[in-house]
Amino acid sequence: MNASYQWLRDFVRFDLSPEQLRDLLTSRAATVDELIRLRADLSEIVVGRVVEAAPHPDSDHLWVTKVDAGQPELINVVCGAANVTVGTLYPFAPVGSTLPGGLRLEKRKIRGAISEGMLCSPRELGLGTDHEGIMALDIDVAPGTRFLDAVAVGDTRLIIDVLPNRPDLLSHEGLAREISAAIFSPLMVPEIPGAVHSIGKAGEGPPVDVAVEDDDGCPRYMAAVIRGVKIAPSPPWLAARIEAVGARSINNVVDATNYMLHGFGQPTHAFDLARLNGGRVVVRRARPGEKIRTLDGVDRALDNGMTVIADAGRAQAIAGVIGGEGSEVTDGTTDVLLEVAAFDPRRIRATRRKLGVSTDASYRFERGVDISALPRHLQFAVDLIVAVAGGTLSGKPADVQGDIEPLPAITVRTSRVQRLLGEPIQAAESESLLSAVGFTVVRDDQNQVIHVTPPSWRSDVVGEPEVIEEIARLHGYDIFSAEIRPFRPGNVPESLLHARIARVRSCCVAAGLLEARPVPFTRHSDERSVRVRNPLAEDEAFLRQSVVDTLARRAEYNLSRMQRDVRLFELGAVFARGEPVAGALPDERMHAAVLVMGHRRPPHFTEPKPPLYDEWDAKGLAEAVGEAAFPGHPISCVPAESGALWNVRAGDVTVGVVTSVALDGPTWAAPAFAVEINLEALDASAAVSLPPLNGMAAARHAALPVYSAIPAMPAIEVDLALIVPDSVRAAEVEQVINESAGELLEKLVLFDEFRGGEIPAGSRSLAWALTFRHPERTLRDKEIQGRTAKIVKTLEAELGVKQRTA
Repeated sequence: MNASYQWLRDFVRFDLSPEQLRDLLTSRAATVDELIRLRADLSEIVVGRVVEAAPHPDSDHLWVTKVDAGQPELINVVCGAANVTVGTLYPFAPVGSTLPGGLRLEKRKIRGAISEGMLCSPRELGLGTDHEGIMALDIDVAPGTRFLDAVAVGDTRLIIDVLPNRPDLLSHEGLAREISAAIFSPLMVPEIPGAVHSIGKAGEGPPVDVAVEDDDGCPRYMAAVIRGVKIAPSPPWLAARIEAVGARSINNVVDATNYMLHGFGQPTHAFDLARLNGGRVVVRRARPGEKIRTLDGVDRALDNGMTVIADAGRAQAIAGVIGGEGSEVTDGTTDVLLEVAAFDPRRIRATRRKLGVSTDASYRFERGVDISALPRHLQFAVDLIVAVAGGTLSGKPADVQGDIEPLPAITVRTSRVQRLLGEPIQAAESESLLSAVGFTVVRDDQNQVIHVTPPSWRSDVVGEPEVIEEIARLHGYDIFSAEIRPFRPGNVPESLLHARIARVRSCCVAAGLLEARPVPFTRHSDERSVRVRNPLAEDEAFLRQSVVDTLARRAEYNLSRMQRDVRLFELGAVFARGEPVAGALPDERMHAAVLVMGHRRPPHFTEPKPPLYDEWDAKGLAEAVGEAAFPGHPISCVPAESGALWNVRAGDVTVGVVTSVALDGPTWAAPAFAVEINLEALDASAAVSLPPLNGMAAARHAALPVYSAIPAMPAIEVDLALIVPDSVRAAEVEQVINESAGELLEKLVLFDEFRGGEIPAGSRSLAWALTFRHPERTLRDKEIQGRTAKIVKTLEAELGVKQRTA
């Protein structure tokens, strides 16, 4: 789901920043995966403060200024605006940056004075038409701050991962409903510039005959006719809303229907009324062999399991999926039939899969839309089209609906809420939380039971557990108590396999390995392979028989991104075909696997080229993992007779294997070695009782590394040699470097120490390698030079450390 920050503010007033809004939605409703600033063309603009300003000696309208843009030195800028003022902040485009119009700034002379950038006007930034004066900023930020971080310009797109059980969040209205409940701000209906409420002024009777012959496929169908529309480009505000969510503005009527889809989660379709035969709309099953050419220009064959929207002669749209080419709105359209309907989600999903076409409309219809909201949505859609395309509503809208049963009330016990959540949440608090998001709640006299009726847009809430989960979500997972509650000890022993997995994980983390958790699918198959009925991808349609198989794919992924040092482990299931009996499930076993390649340890100035992993390292890891998995059993590695290097044995039982791994990688890739151990190889009755993790091992287990994506932008590496007094520790120097270098410093490595020669007595030479990287763009040499100069200046001022020049 793509959402617009500004569009959400049409539904609910809030002062949250995009980052604060992201955190709020993630904690309460659905995970926000990404924020995208839509004015990325301003990403190189910073905030600059004019420190000095004087008239240009050879011009009567130019000014020569010095600008503080967060760099170690002030920057000379020639400015032609009359409103430049000392001490004021302005948008500043440094040398090397590119303005929204495509102009790339370079250092140049203007009437003999050097200019190293530009103080920008609103027009130059694409924020207005004023070109005479530069844009003064009434903000309190440090010079050098990114303009986009300091000034709210443009929109921000939120990429939201909406789960299938929350179709109400596939709209700005649904997201705004959650924001409204969280910040106690009322939910609003967006204002339509120039809107006239048309439906209440319409004449009698629908202007078209609407018949629903497929009641199961279409529980409710509404249609309105608007005559006299003028197809034209959308007004700027409407086009901005559509483009903010990543869609393309087409024309005013089509954009209005897309506004309904993204704004309210209600797919809406507009037909050219003149192209519907007989002035009739029939919602029916498709006839066997019937065909339709859809809006994407494809001829599609239909069958009786599909619902279509037809006129008196033929199908004009595939209900809930895609419209037909014969009745779409064109530049010559003057009369529009507007459709707002609800279709059976299962029918839509089956149709969409059979036809192999997926649309924004089918995505929402197959998850369910709010049937009760159809009249409200139709009225808003009519008002919107009349406002942006003109025309008048002809007659009253048609409304054909079957029997719609309201959602039943759910009885929720207060004691059950408290027992499941472990929190003393009373009936009054539950009522307050649920009412804020549209639930109807009635408490009994003793406050022991509440009767909860879900709103029409929450068909996913069907029982007491769902209501309690909703209470927990609204209460806030982050404020649940972290206290360990008293409990009654049970007589069920701890799972041996669970304890074994915990010990193996702790062993691997202590060995410096990183845990991978890929999906257990592979492209490799044989007679023992199990094929998935509905695979995520056809090239990985089989369940794996070896964990090393998927780890090898992860290693190849790293090699393709120039990462040659790999230290991975995984604890996961492997599968093989079971007994040839109808309905028999595949055999499933839990395995541990390790894959290593490249340097045995990170390079250091004491060891610039560490040795590579070899088969003996893999053998050592196999023995360590085996001892962690099967304590009390002698672990040994014996030469293997097959293509493996060694078989791993626990006592007399073979529990695993050590192998070399052939990877699809570049010629510079180091050899790869792997260990795989079956954690269920020993019979449970033969296994000794396994002690729990001790405190140190548990701490290592909890401190797992955090995943981060491999950077897409190139890095710049700088070596910095310093004369450091013996009284100053290297750690103090590194602390100052980290503080002075700023957020662009990615890595800092001490790689050399030298004494004697021209180094003064009582001092030594220490050299660091600094790696700088920007997450979104390529850094310029001048930026790095400026930061390096700032580091050297700060070191000398605070620690008496100087840069080594020879």
